[in-house]
Amino acid sequence: MTFFNNEIMWFLDWYIILILGYAILIMSSYLVLAYLSTKELRSYLKKNSFVDYEVLLTSEFAPKLSLIAPAYNEGFTIEENVKSLLSLNYNNYQAIVVNDGSKDNSMEILIKTYDLVLTELDIHYKIETKNIKGVYTSRNAAFKKLIVVDKENGGKADALNAGLNIAQYPYVVCIDVDCILDKDSLLKLAKPFLESHGKRIIATGGVVRIANQCIIKNGRLVEVNVPDVMLSRIQVLEYLRAFLLGRMAWGRLDGLLLISGAFGAFDKEIALLAGGYDTKTVGEDMELVVRMRRYMLENKLPYTVCYIPDPLCWTEAPEDFKIFKKQRSRWMRGTIETLSFHKKMFLNPKYKLLGMLSVPYWTLFEFLAPGIEFIGLVVTIVFVIFGLLNWHFFFLLLLFVYTFAVFFSVIALLSEERTYHKYPKQRDFFKLLLAAFIEPLYFHPMTVYAALVGYKEKIMGTKGWGEMTRKGFTKK
Repeated sequence: MTFFNNEIMWFLDWYIILILGYAILIMSSYLVLAYLSTKELRSYLKKNSFVDYEVLLTSEFAPKLSLIAPAYNEGFTIEENVKSLLSLNYNNYQAIVVNDGSKDNSMEILIKTYDLVLTELDIHYKIETKNIKGVYTSRNAAFKKLIVVDKENGGKADALNAGLNIAQYPYVVCIDVDCILDKDSLLKLAKPFLESHGKRIIATGGVVRIANQCIIKNGRLVEVNVPDVMLSRIQVLEYLRAFLLGRMAWGRLDGLLLISGAFGAFDKEIALLAGGYDTKTVGEDMELVVRMRRYMLENKLPYTVCYIPDPLCWTEAPEDFKIFKKQRSRWMRGTIETLSFHKKMFLNPKYKLLGMLSVPYWTLFEFLAPGIEFIGLVVTIVFVIFGLLNWHFFFLLLLFVYTFAVFFSVIALLSEERTYHKYPKQRDFFKLLLAAFIEPLYFHPMTVYAALVGYKEKIMGTKGWGEMTRKGFTKK
């Protein structure tokens, strides 16, 4: 019996060391990323504080862009979204909306609102896609930049590939059609392509913000508000952390693995050479960036991926747990698939920073973290049942983790306040501050559960996105 007790105590000691060590490691990485992000953010703001984007607007050297917006059952928001796409401050662009076999009235709304008619268009099918039923353009000269593609349902990646085949310009901007873009978003997104020296910029992305409760008029965001629903309000904080305190750092290190599928620009030639979007994954945005980077590294071509901290894109976040769970479980499946497809890169010096740091980081802290947390919870429950838990240490650890989580969210909130200050109302600031204290107790457990569902779905072979019901934007 003494031997058995000694074995249990040995296991308990090692369990505590491992859990505490993992917690310290992940928190330390967050602090390092936050420090690097802050430095990069200050540098970017200083560098761009006197930029006159009107010069780029009128410049003949401004890159030509093809916007690709896949749409599936977006009837609630598609009219406002397309208006947003057509009202951007940029000259050299076309907007390609790909209706991916919607079952609602999306296509009817587009035809009626934009006076669309079938047209003959010379399409070079460099990537195989589902059958295209028709290509539409408008009879109204005001909508001459708009091309609408009606095709059979094949999923988001397939719709994006159809857009790549049709795109006529050297750079493509892939955007979720449920997003509202800032009027100067293309000007800011195109600027890095003009500034490249030596290294080819193969992709660039910007900040995505939450549009719930914001007021939209004629495709433009006219008033920014903090969401009333706590679930979407906390996602505002989550996005601030991810974009301002995470991706800024990875951009500085040139180790970005992900350009948000909601809004990102790509070099079309490299995207096509890499094979376009993979239709076998639900994480097509991350997978394409990794594959494009891998293509450049394997062919020893100098390149970089840029990141812009400006809030360029506003999207609708889930407001109920059912839709939220589908979204986050899909994100986890996409992460697993991307890391699995490119497992050759893990700790492989051939892939430089990506192989030695970016891929291991995503594996340890994005893919494995929910599973490690769940195992820790199960082991803790077992210790409680057998009376082996040191309650004093347990509550100290909980307080430490909770305090850090709140502290990190407050840092993100203060970074937003001192830079872009998109939430000028004092009550909105305090709403987000309150959300920071609630998040670890309410939002984080739901996120972990959704990730575990993603594990299960991947094991069970679940495919596809699932229905993502939209409520639409608030109109003034």
